[in-house]
Amino acid sequence: MSSTAEALEIEPALPSGETEPFEPATRPRLPSETTAGPVPRLRLSARPRRARPFLPSEPALFPWLARRFAPGEATVWTGPRVAVEPILELLYAGSARARGTLSLLEGANRFHPYRVGELGRSLGVDAEATLHRIRLARAFTAYQMVALVDAWAQEARRHPPTLLVGHDLPTLFLDGEVADDEREALLAHVARTLRALLHDVPVPLLLTFGPGVLERFTGLAEEGPRWADLVYFERGPATLRARTLRDDARLHLVPRPAGQRGIEEYGDRTAAEEVIAWDAPPRRTVRRSRSG
Repeated sequence: MSSTAEALEIEPALPSGETEPFEPATRPRLPSETTAGPVPRLRLSARPRRARPFLPSEPALFPWLARRFAPGEATVWTGPRVAVEPILELLYAGSARARGTLSLLEGANRFHPYRVGELGRSLGVDAEATLHRIRLARAFTAYQMVALVDAWAQEARRHPPTLLVGHDLPTLFLDGEVADDEREALLAHVARTLRALLHDVPVPLLLTFGPGVLERFTGLAEEGPRWADLVYFERGPATLRARTLRDDARLHLVPRPAGQRGIEEYGDRTAAEEVIAWDAPPRRTVRRSRSG
């Protein structure tokens, strides 16, 4: 096995423990022609099928997210890291609560096991059990990422997941270490391989991108898998907003103690926007008295 392949492994997302070889292929053959040029307007699938339940029914954030997925199709999240990654970590924990199994390809080396474990604990799942339900593969070079994508279908058949996640897959291709023509050819190859993956393993796929990265993923729109939806995330002071491409649904996530009602219930807010409370400890309004 080559040195590139030896550096890659699939593992439970635990800080330590046994690992299982992913057995990726070596560097792929490049196509003779590249697919350079602007990314065309995205086309969503006509009628996405509803995915099997892979997230819990509560809190309300999870059903809202689940409605954006479809088996055998890709759902894309894009936005600043501070907006996307907290929701992504909640997704990991919510999947564990629903007794799902994630197959995760990590392209940015930003998986935080202790944080995900604590989120699972907050949802009533043991932290170690949460992490054991995430099969994690990391790449540290663009060629390793291509090898992992090539081996993903085999891995998913061997350990069937309820959700596939590709976190920032193009990051390693955009750091300047890969020549422009080779980068475009490699990314087009990854796009075609993702399409074949969902044909062989018809479960939902989540792809995440930072600002401006989606447009640089050569071939994803033309040769990649069908799209179930595209969700834009943005972060504001004490709030997080999301907006979907398919039906222009809007989400406004705000911290709110359980039982507290919001002012949006009494005004003429946009019908497409859904305001979801996220539990927070209530503020103290009076000082506790002390005897003596």
